[in-house]
Amino acid sequence: MTTLRKPKLAVWKFASCDGCQLTLLNCQEEFLQLADRFEIAYFLSEKRKIINGPYDLSLVEGSISIPRDTELIKEVRRMSKKLITIGACASAGGIQALRNYASAPEYAAIVYPHPEFIQSLAKSRAISAYVPVDFELHGCPVDKKQLLEVISAFLEGRRPVVPTTSVCMECKRKGIACGLVVFGPPCMGPVTQGGCDALCPTYHRGCFGCYGPKETPNPEALTADWQQRGMKPDELKRLFRHINAGAEAFEKESQRHE
Repeated sequence: MTTLRKPKLAVWKFASCDGCQLTLLNCQEEFLQLADRFEIAYFLSEKRKIINGPYDLSLVEGSISIPRDTELIKEVRRMSKKLITIGACASAGGIQALRNYASAPEYAAIVYPHPEFIQSLAKSRAISAYVPVDFELHGCPVDKKQLLEVISAFLEGRRPVVPTTSVCMECKRKGIACGLVVFGPPCMGPVTQGGCDALCPTYHRGCFGCYGPKETPNPEALTADWQQRGMKPDELKRLFRHINAGAEAFEKESQRHE
């Protein structure tokens, strides 16, 4: 009697803080319920044993920030039937994409006693800048339920069901008064994809844009409102240059205020 081969899952890390991989590890019981449906073939944060590819599904955390990774990600793509980026770093360059607006060698000279040993690219880019990506899961870190949904969806051969509306919708569902109207903090909620359950607005803080631009964002309208309230170009630029500074919509809007 022949047994069916389980799909192989691989988890890869590039320039990142490991937060999205920790989200996967923290799934615990939920992850165990899925474990009999696939084989963890490569996940250095979870096991030492490596099972060679090809892999049915690869989850990629982190941005491409050093020269050698430009070739490694292409190898990962060749070995993977499906490739999903998880988190802001892999999907938008992450916090390290702030280097895209400065001189990386200049900062290296300040921080490191021997900057000549530092090999880094001038810009931190998302995985999609180098290889085709089958799906991008946003967040910093990603949401546990969304991550499990994405894994389940690809095992079942369907499109993942994750929010595409703004954080404002989550505020409405939770009955949270709009910070832009009531409290007046600069809030990225109207242009940010939901998924965090309006974590910051719940505690009367403006949204920081951790989940990146929502589907069809309109940052120009939001900044126009902020400008009417007296916000200066440097403040506007700083708001869009945060965790998702490399996301196209946020990047373009920040450049408008140079």
